[in-house]
Amino acid sequence: MDRKNQTPQGQIAQVVVEFLEVAISCIVFLKGFYPPRAFERRRYMNVVVQKALHPELTSYIHSVTFGLLPFIQKGLVERVVVIFYDKGHVPTEKFVFKLAVNQSYRSKLEEANLEFALRAFLIKLTVAEPVTRPLPPDGSWEVTAYFRSLPGDGDREAQLWIPTDAELWMQPPQITPIKSVSCDPLTMQLYLEHPSVTEPKEPPA
Repeated sequence: MDRKNQTPQGQIAQVVVEFLEVAISCIVFLKGFYPPRAFERRRYMNVVVQKALHPELTSYIHSVTFGLLPFIQKGLVERVVVIFYDKGHVPTEKFVFKLAVNQSYRSKLEEANLEFALRAFLIKLTVAEPVTRPLPPDGSWEVTAYFRSLPGDGDREAQLWIPTDAELWMQPPQITPIKSVSCDPLTMQLYLEHPSVTEPKEPPA
């Protein structure tokens, strides 16, 4: 996509969704949800990353991230979350990207500076395994987006998104920060969420 004729917010959103596509692939690789042969080493933003190879996996990650493009551009997306579930579809771990795009930013986007900031997230992800937890057997995962406000009913892109049916934790989660950056025009945090030690083991009936 040509970024030259886009608004600064459009350019920012394009960089962010490209980054999220790579980061989500790295997270799924990190968790060992699929065999290593389902990925290949690539270089992105001058960092060695793991890119998904399986067509269905690649398509899912691409469609989810680029489906968020217009909403990130408008500042509607608050969090993009990669959620890992147990066999009862109860979350066991969440990788949370909390982001905000400055809607009043009108300067020329220094894309190199933005990419430099995002590169640090990818580097942190490569060494994040010690703070994660083992996957439960027969689990699943998905990408969920949390919106600051919902798009209008007539928004065609919004109709592709459906409410999540995941169980919610009863207690506030444990949070482990991984990386944060605040450089106009983008603020982003990456952190892990795990259920509290006082979280009930079984969801309420």
